[in-house]
Amino acid sequence: MPRTPKPRTPRSHWLLLGLVLLAICGLLGLDVLLSRAGTPSTPSGSRQFVPPTAFDNGSVIDPREPTVRTVPPRAVALTFAEGPDPQWTPQVLEALARHQVHATFFVTGAQAARNPGLVREIVEAGHEIGNHTLTRTDLRQAGSQRIQLELQSTDLALAGAAGITTTLAQPPYLTSGSLDGAAWNSLLRIGNHGHQVVVPDRDSQDWRGQDTEAVLAAATPRDDRGTVLLMHDTAGADMVAALDRLLPELKNTGRQVDSVGATFGLPVTAVPAGLLDRVAGSLFVGVVVLSAWLADALRALLWAAAALGILRTVFVLVLAPIQRWRSRRWTPPWQISQRVGVIVPAYNEQAGIASTVRTILASDHPVEVIVVDDGSTDRTAEIVDRLRGRHPHLRLIRQRNAGKAAALNAGLAAARSELVVVVDGDTILEPDAVSRMVAHFTNPSVGAVSGNVKVGNRGNMLGRWQHIEYVIGFNLDRRVYEMLGCTPTIPGALGAFRRSAVLAVGGVSDDTLAEDTDLTMALERDGWHMAYEEHAISWTEAPATTGQLWKQRYRWCYGTLQAAWKHRRAVLERGPGGRLGRLGLPYLLVFQVVLQVIAPVVDVAAFFALFTAEAWTFGLTWLGFLAMQLLPGIIAFRMDGERLRPLWALPLQQVVYRQLMYLVVVQSVITALAGARLPWQKLDRRGQLTPARR
Repeated sequence: MPRTPKPRTPRSHWLLLGLVLLAICGLLGLDVLLSRAGTPSTPSGSRQFVPPTAFDNGSVIDPREPTVRTVPPRAVALTFAEGPDPQWTPQVLEALARHQVHATFFVTGAQAARNPGLVREIVEAGHEIGNHTLTRTDLRQAGSQRIQLELQSTDLALAGAAGITTTLAQPPYLTSGSLDGAAWNSLLRIGNHGHQVVVPDRDSQDWRGQDTEAVLAAATPRDDRGTVLLMHDTAGADMVAALDRLLPELKNTGRQVDSVGATFGLPVTAVPAGLLDRVAGSLFVGVVVLSAWLADALRALLWAAAALGILRTVFVLVLAPIQRWRSRRWTPPWQISQRVGVIVPAYNEQAGIASTVRTILASDHPVEVIVVDDGSTDRTAEIVDRLRGRHPHLRLIRQRNAGKAAALNAGLAAARSELVVVVDGDTILEPDAVSRMVAHFTNPSVGAVSGNVKVGNRGNMLGRWQHIEYVIGFNLDRRVYEMLGCTPTIPGALGAFRRSAVLAVGGVSDDTLAEDTDLTMALERDGWHMAYEEHAISWTEAPATTGQLWKQRYRWCYGTLQAAWKHRRAVLERGPGGRLGRLGLPYLLVFQVVLQVIAPVVDVAAFFALFTAEAWTFGLTWLGFLAMQLLPGIIAFRMDGERLRPLWALPLQQVVYRQLMYLVVVQSVITALAGARLPWQKLDRRGQLTPARR
């Protein structure tokens, strides 16, 4: 016989995902680096070795000589720094054009790379470009390598943006009044890289956010000496308004306003960049633009995710209490006394099958237990067979291993009752669970009822996290789904069904790995309503290791995606099927798939945002998100009659457990897109399940 090929499971996607996240981290790290504003150091006051002419008034210093050119009398060399800014630089250019004045724009490499079109616009308008370092770093305490990096990176950005390099540099936070020994040493290092340094002697103080009158007063020269005026094309509307008034006033007083090169008579201030510099500069500009776009997009995505989280929280907090109030007021019009078949599909469940069967037989409602042994290789069938001798309403069906769906169908075929309950082979039932669920079938429109599945082995941290997830996630969502009439899943761990309704839709299908979700959706599309009974409680043994948890959730998520795709046409239907398609499936896909897929990237963006000027905003947003999880948690635990003590693990769950769930969803989505078909993944049971104290 030819060997059956192993299921094709894509593995290279983890490498791809890792590379994508690494690239995102690199781009976000670059954006953080370029976004961080430098901080000025305090001048020492010592002017040893500094030429006196350098701090008398505005000047251009060539540190290679060194020579100091002072500004001519009644001349104003107009400079702008820290741009280009997409909002204010165009308005500055318009003002300069109105008054027919040229200026020198000392741009940062970060802003030049982010706004290459503005750099070209400045050059095309006849203005000069100067180097203001890459990140507005105070160069007084910078070493030679840092200065080289700051200047060459900015020149690279200029080469990529406008095809030029500049001979002019203006170190941030430097004026003639603050020129001390440390600053002079940094100027000498700047000269080693071929730049002349422009030292302003008048600062308009527009960066302080002062009004127009204050900016105008600070920018206006006090005497006939020449001046190098420093303004900032990032300062805002008051700066533009002050500039519009300042330029005609300076001209009316006989002052000559021009760029640095024209004012000082410099023959060359910009040179064409070489081909290699242009290519490298274009790549640099492209990477910076991409990093800025990515940072903005991910921050917008972060806010969108937070908004969706808030929306879901509000949705749950409004609908869940209403559902609970309605369920408590509801009483069945009559008691159903007929015996109910309880189907237990079992495969290698020797650890807990005896406890499961005993608790079902102890139900306060008449039951017939049908254990379907699906080709177990352990003692499962032997244990059930031994119990059968003491319990006349216990039946054992043996079959070759064919999967859970086949086992359920065998149980349905053997059942003698119209109402059946499905219980997993690792589940313990409360005595009143069956009676509470079957009471809902007094409503002839109800086709299936979901019980309340709880985690029994919650003693360790992993079990406690799953307990929180079951109570806050699954059970709250079931209340919402019932209110909306679009329940996507009646859990196989504890669910009740009309046998005739299940048979009418073709029984339990093996098309997906989430046979319970597939069956529930099929029933709704056939016109049946689903119900949720919070007091029908069962205890399940949750996976005890991360490996087992991964296998279970991988199967759940992948199977849910399969079921959603299979029943996608429900969006066009009416009745319960239409509500499933237009409400249930979008809710399921948005909150359990889409948000989970984007969550790792959003978390990375939030982490890098902590190193920006918006750190407090994002930090408070994360704390708010945690509080947003805690409030529904408290309400959900109260509704389920649970103690609040396990909620202390909620913050750690958001940091650790949530990341594992992200990866599960990502793996499931990629597997689904790759078209792989997964085998059923049996979990290892330890048989240590006991009902937890609530």
